[in-house]
Amino acid sequence: MKFARSLLPFIGALVLAIPARAAADFQPAIVFDFGGKFDRSFNQSASEGAERFKKDTGVAYREFEITNAAQREQAMTQLAKRGASIIVAIGFTQASAVEKVAKQFPQVRFTLIDAVVDLPNVQSVNFREQESAFLCGMAAALASKSGKVGFVGGMDIPLIRKFALGYVEGVHFVNPSAEVFQNMTGTTPAAWGDPTKGAELAKSQFGRGADVIFHAAGATGIGVMQAAKDAGKLSIGCDSNQNYLHPGSVLTSAIKRVDVAVYKSFDAARLGTWQAGQVVLGLAEQGIDYSLDEFNRKVITPEMEKRLNQAKADIIAGKLKVSEYKAQ
Repeated sequence: MKFARSLLPFIGALVLAIPARAAADFQPAIVFDFGGKFDRSFNQSASEGAERFKKDTGVAYREFEITNAAQREQAMTQLAKRGASIIVAIGFTQASAVEKVAKQFPQVRFTLIDAVVDLPNVQSVNFREQESAFLCGMAAALASKSGKVGFVGGMDIPLIRKFALGYVEGVHFVNPSAEVFQNMTGTTPAAWGDPTKGAELAKSQFGRGADVIFHAAGATGIGVMQAAKDAGKLSIGCDSNQNYLHPGSVLTSAIKRVDVAVYKSFDAARLGTWQAGQVVLGLAEQGIDYSLDEFNRKVITPEMEKRLNQAKADIIAGKLKVSEYKAQ
């Protein structure tokens, strides 16, 4: 499969191979981030990858949904004690827990999504989110009639600032004079699970003239998208393909293939080809993209699609550079 070949870092040599256990003894596990596995966004994408692995292989997995920060380390420790072969930790907030527990259980493999832990039994998977955000920014500018668009982020962290920066660059690539409103929902993990606040921020931006808003806010973004639907405006989804939530109102979605990262990590551990080290996925690796399907086909015109695909090809070829956010 072409897609599988594009993700060779998951099965190629990076740092250290850890032999697989016997198939009957293989026990994968996943720890979800705040917002839960049904957030219709980041966590849900991870859940879909785990479910697809279970369906394809017949191997069941254990899971844990955290509701407070202390549970991260507790959950991983218990999963490791109960014989987990690999634990996938979803979200940057799990980095410290992964680092601590991975040291205590060197025989257990850990895959961390959206952060880096440098240990011989940890694989760190990150994405070039700014590239998909750039394409979404282009789409927003191409669709906007007011020349004003918005961005609603979740927790104010460098990862979300990376989304915002790519989005703004994409908007201005199409329309240098466009105005981009930006709001972050909060500074704590609660910012990922507040649809009411998301709707309030979106309504404020619509009130200032925005007619397209991109969210990178987890479950909070559901409120942004509902507000757009109610106002007769456009929204842009994030992490998973959210076009289906409000057909015709969702312009596109910034897809982040967390599902593939989870699936590949589980499968590589099962096959004995899992490798520790760092993996970075962007457009070139088909780890991210913008979404186009039957639910948004009417709002993405052929002309828009042509421009987006050309920019996508130029980014992959290195002809078009999207800035990497650097924390101050």
